[in-house]
Amino acid sequence: MKGLKHFPYSRVLVLGLAKSGTAAAKYLLSTGRKVRVNDQQAPDEDVLDDLHALGAELITGSHPLSVLDDMDVIIKNPGISYDHPILTEAVQRELPILTEIELAGLLVDNDIVGITGSNGKTTTATLTTAMINEGDRTAKLAGNIGSVATDVAQTLQVNETLILELSSFQLMGVNTFHPNIAVLLNIYEAHLDYHKTFENYRQAKCNIFAEQSSDDYLVYNADNPVVNASVADAAAIKIPFSVSQRVTHGAWSDETCIYFNEEKIADKKDIVLVGDHNLENILAAVCAAKLSGVTNDAIRHVLQTFSGVKHRLQHVATINERLFYNDSKATNLLATQKALSAFQNPVILLAGGLDRGNEFDDLKPYLDNVKAMVLFGETKEKLQRIAVEAAVPFIQTTDHLDEAVKLAFTQSERGDIILLSPACASWDQYRTFEERGDMFEQAVHKID
Repeated sequence: MKGLKHFPYSRVLVLGLAKSGTAAAKYLLSTGRKVRVNDQQAPDEDVLDDLHALGAELITGSHPLSVLDDMDVIIKNPGISYDHPILTEAVQRELPILTEIELAGLLVDNDIVGITGSNGKTTTATLTTAMINEGDRTAKLAGNIGSVATDVAQTLQVNETLILELSSFQLMGVNTFHPNIAVLLNIYEAHLDYHKTFENYRQAKCNIFAEQSSDDYLVYNADNPVVNASVADAAAIKIPFSVSQRVTHGAWSDETCIYFNEEKIADKKDIVLVGDHNLENILAAVCAAKLSGVTNDAIRHVLQTFSGVKHRLQHVATINERLFYNDSKATNLLATQKALSAFQNPVILLAGGLDRGNEFDDLKPYLDNVKAMVLFGETKEKLQRIAVEAAVPFIQTTDHLDEAVKLAFTQSERGDIILLSPACASWDQYRTFEERGDMFEQAVHKID
């Protein structure tokens, strides 16, 4: 069993279970620490039975302030907001509030590549993992992408690299987390319902490099003004990437090729992954891979075979010469803008979902090649206004994606793109964006 370094806490409150909380609780119990678990919901009985058998104190169904009594530290579920009464009281009591990512970072001596950004995290993390695994080393992927970082960290062998996709929610709860290579893809306005202000959100993202030293590397997007300003005083060695300018000591592209420093890495025509926005993700992954010692041949092979990540502009099927793409991970406006920019053929856009209070006016400039919109969810009325103003035909549906896909197909012609890119979170109709994307795929295959 791997041991924690520099974790001077013997009594831990795990606030919120889900996968990361359960993993953190089980690991901490295995080290002999006293662990109290508090969850508003009634978690799976098997999970509770396992934790009880391991010695956890379980308090579920409510959040009494007494759960803080005699505790040294809190490991909180990333989704729990810092204005939660328990956390407000914890601040008053000067209790440290961490996320499970902090534990993972303290568990390993291996190289860690941490990847964050408002968009592109999953694609970049998956690409980087594939590139390292194509080379002479092994990488394991965890974090926001699905596998719990603490679980994966315990399985690492010597010389294996830990790749972590990191959300702002996770990064807001770290104090000493220290990746050898940090990747900051972009920073745009997002998750303000959680962070309250853009500055809070930006600071959370910047925690990925806050504890780095001059022995570490910071890969950053030289084309993003917020990122450029944020990394100015970083202690790490800065490695830029750019799709618009030639950079020294980093990755860049021209009309035909991509490069790292002065080396040509690949011809753009041979890269399988579609979309101009993915070029940024590719360049970031190339930086991380080259810094990890991966050869150009290995990188090139991945670029020639990697066709995308599930739910991220993923090609699902071609039916009667209509191309269906699942971009369910597009949970904000920027992601849908980038998805629409990836195609020149006419698009039938399926969009809508949870209403977070924002409007969609910034979508209008990207609707030039959209021939129809099928709208659903809480935001369908707001999106209808945009469709009307952009003179794009639209159909509303209150049903789930079965009906939306059928309606989109009836509006399409040969050569059209039928694109699920909701520009909204899924929680008004689906538990996760993955569930939404799976439902879209199932509906598509019913047409075939």
